Amino acid sequence: MTTHTPRARLVHNIRVLRRADEVIGAAARVFAERGYHGTTTQAIADVLGMRQASLYYYFPSKEAALEEVCARGTDGFVEAAERVMREDMPPLKKLELLIASHLAQFETMPDYVRVFINERRYLPDASRKRVGRKSRRIERMIEEVIQAGIDSGSIRPGADAHLAMLAVLGMCNAVINWREVDRGRDTRRIAAIFAQLVANGLARNGSPPKHRGQPKSEPMP
Repeated sequence: MTTHTPRARLVHNIRVLRRADEVIGAAARVFAERGYHGTTTQAIADVLGMRQASLYYYFPSKEAALEEVCARGTDGFVEAAERVMREDMPPLKKLELLIASHLAQFETMPDYVRVFINERRYLPDASRKRVGRKSRRIERMIEEVIQAGIDSGSIRPGADAHLAMLAVLGMCNAVINWREVDRGRDTRRIAAIFAQLVANGLARNGSPPKHRGQPKSEPMP
């Protein structure tokens, strides 16, 4: 019977984790290129040069692979936003950095982001709820910053923090499907322009808008 030293077990575990990252990365790439309905586990296996049956060591189904890809995409947004939230700065400046950090994920992990934004609607209900709990953390952080601006007076009184948050996220999330970005357009420049648009719209320099109720929303960073 072969025994493994702690170091040998550690090396084995690291290799398994690296291979798992490669498998999920391949799934993200295929989902991003073909969409959920156009993707098969065989197509993912072909990208990796492995047998289709071997994929089930890493995920039990195509649906499970989609959930993992979406979850990792959401985690990237959350981690970037949390770093900004730890900074001590005025609300409008923090909002600008939140926008920039959000768009930066389109460069660092574009496949995961594209799949999360475009394909998460095909998740089974239970999976969508799990991913939704993650994405709502981003919503809460952005809404908190906007509300802090209202409370401090840097954002005009009467602004709807929830609606403004939805507008910011909707504007940011549309960028992943711009063909200009696929050709390498600088997302930092886009972030600066978006931040200026948001600042001009929210800054205390005009009369508060009229509201007709608060819309319900599906979680979406």
